[in-house]
Amino acid sequence: MGYSNAHVGITVSQCAHNGVIIMARPTQTIRNAAKRALEARDKAPASRKSMTLTGLARANQLARGDNLSIQTLKRMVSFLSRHEGNYKRAKAKGLSAEESPAIQSYLGWGGPSALAWAKRELQKAGR
Repeated sequence: MGYSNAHVGITVSQCAHNGVIIMARPTQTIRNAAKRALEARDKAPASRKSMTLTGLARANQLARGDNLSIQTLKRMVSFLSRHEGNYKRAKAKGLSAEESPAIQSYLGWGGPSALAWAKRELQKAGR
């Protein structure tokens, strides 16, 4: 089945029954977290800049509010699950995104609310 512009912006639950490529749009909270990460990275000295090319691409994708594929949602869950401890330890030390590469990276992938959101979207899609 083809993909048309008519499906832009729909959620997983709206589209799952049609056999269309399922997409999900990040929430405003997730978009804001990614924007904050990109801003913090721009302000940080070279020694505190974080994110791989993949992480930068994801942060930009989230900040723009792009539709996300099932595969991207799975990658988000994987990254956020693996790095949640680093994020929490840095936050517990009172560090900011400008001071902590761990916080910067985590926010770049959508921040704390993105993990639960991505899991919910995958569940809606039956994945």
